[in-house]
Amino acid sequence: MAKLLWEASHDVKRNANITAFMQSVNEHYGTRISTYQELYDWSIDHIPDFWSLVWDYSGTIASKKFDQVVDDPYRMPGTKWFSGARMNFAENLLRRNDDHLAFLFRGEDRVVRRMTYAQLRATVAGLATSLRAEGVRPGDRVVGYMPNMIETAAAMLAATAIGATWSSCATDIGPQAAADRLGQVRPKIMFTADAYHYKGKRFDVVSRAAELAQAIPSLEKVVVVPYEMGQHTNVAAIPHAVHWDDFSTPDPTGSIDFEQLPADHPVYIMFSSGTTGKPKCMVQGAAGVLLNHFTEVVLHADLKSTDVITYITTCSWMMWNWLLSSLMTGATIVLYDGNPMHPDPNAMWRIVDEERISIFGTSATYLNFIRNNGLVPGRDHDLSSLREINQTGSPLSADGWEWVYDAVKRDLFFCSISGGTDFNGAFAGGNLLTPVYAGQMQGWTLGKRCKAYGPDGSEVVDQQGELVCEAAVPSMPLYFWDDPDKERYRAAYFSVYPGKWRHGDFIQVHSDTGAITIYGRSDSTLNPAGVRIGTAEIYNEVERIEGIADSVAIGHEWQGDQRIILFVKLAPGYDFTDELRSTIRSTLLRNASPRHVPAKIIAVPDIPYTLNMKKVESAVTNVIHGKPVTNRDALSNPESLEYFKDLAELQE
Repeated sequence: MAKLLWEASHDVKRNANITAFMQSVNEHYGTRISTYQELYDWSIDHIPDFWSLVWDYSGTIASKKFDQVVDDPYRMPGTKWFSGARMNFAENLLRRNDDHLAFLFRGEDRVVRRMTYAQLRATVAGLATSLRAEGVRPGDRVVGYMPNMIETAAAMLAATAIGATWSSCATDIGPQAAADRLGQVRPKIMFTADAYHYKGKRFDVVSRAAELAQAIPSLEKVVVVPYEMGQHTNVAAIPHAVHWDDFSTPDPTGSIDFEQLPADHPVYIMFSSGTTGKPKCMVQGAAGVLLNHFTEVVLHADLKSTDVITYITTCSWMMWNWLLSSLMTGATIVLYDGNPMHPDPNAMWRIVDEERISIFGTSATYLNFIRNNGLVPGRDHDLSSLREINQTGSPLSADGWEWVYDAVKRDLFFCSISGGTDFNGAFAGGNLLTPVYAGQMQGWTLGKRCKAYGPDGSEVVDQQGELVCEAAVPSMPLYFWDDPDKERYRAAYFSVYPGKWRHGDFIQVHSDTGAITIYGRSDSTLNPAGVRIGTAEIYNEVERIEGIADSVAIGHEWQGDQRIILFVKLAPGYDFTDELRSTIRSTLLRNASPRHVPAKIIAVPDIPYTLNMKKVESAVTNVIHGKPVTNRDALSNPESLEYFKDLAELQE
């Protein structure tokens, strides 16, 4: 039985958004639902009714409501959602138009800027007019090569307001990697910045943007935003470049002619990580993303208009899109740009304190870093405003969950979620109606009919299996870009279990709590002597050992079988001794099993991560087997791969 860490008080549950929604279900459908499990079961047994109520309950703005919610949720791919509806994505995010704070921008260089909802509306109105004047029409692509700034969000809202499709990459991605993504969709307009700041240094973007623009022949205009407002950088080197202030000025009337479009009109093109080839371009529909985000942001994360929310993210990661959907509630969004550990590991906790943040979104990687550095945020900062930590990116060990309650705050909703860029959402997550147990996401998210499948394709409980979604979700891709017959789309998700979405995560559903544990990507599952082992099972034990800062485990093909190789990154001040190696082995033997004990343990200076801060077991596996890593630019630290080449220890 997992350790109980927290349960919401009666008052918190009574005032939760999900409780009000549950009451609405009972009123509309004559049900007597009183628990989260009952609500979830109803949502997957009555899929059309559930999403119809989400449409109404969220107050979706549409010039015409749908004629049919869904044609057949069990026909994947190709499910048709909200047929006949006419609506606009940006219009639904820009409902508020007053002096309440919409955005607060914090750069690590102490740059602070604010924008109210009325100012945001005026800015978007001006940009939308300018984009239309440039000939941008519904279906055209507008892209961003931008830091996490207010102007990035405004550009997205303006583009989608006029029916263009938005896609973005952060400026810390190299020009070639950005071109591999943005170039595929043949954009007409690109927004970029003249600089960004990271670890206290200013990085010029003009030369990068020039290289990127030259690699995308479809571009007709490049709009350059000054990172520090008031500066007028020379942008002559960038083809078709124009300064932000020269391109558009805010319209004080805030009048926007929102293009009314079908519910499945493409709103976002998202990109896969690209670590195993050219990034896949996943096209997602407006209503699907909007309503799915409503369920996750409002019902599961319990966001209210009085909240201040932030997420450590960039505009390369789906959590940026997810965060911006918070606008539909009228809440305040804090956009942070830079290294969250600069100038010291307390940087983000100071911002939580200073800006009175109530919902703090972050990754397991960040929390592990803070924990391993011995920080006690709850002791050193005023976190009285903080009521929720929303965590995703990779699994966090049960010990990590306990650390949050010991070192950050006792009375706190730790809302751990897991999903994917593929459908811009979460399959598993938290809710305020059920207890929080260490290391376990509280349950499946509403409307997602998910299960764990064993090797024979049948449902398994209390044992590890593949995460499979048996029915469509509105935000699943409409299609992949340049994949007219949906061959690549089918191969990516539906080839193993035809008609069912295989997500690629290795999970376990717990019968005693109904909660879910994620063990990592199933394509990274280790298989020594035919026994399947999730890499997270190893990390959860190893990375709490004193002296270990990080680790990565891979399967090494050796003498007709597979053996586990564990690479460890040492914490500052520690040496890789025989005693430490023995501690790792004995810990895994005692707390996991003999199968988890690696054949080799090798110290390396760094561990490779994607730009979205996920460990890249596949890249390490390719390197040690002498195979190419096809897209090194998809890594935040590609130089780390050099440490895994030609290791003598692997030859014995």
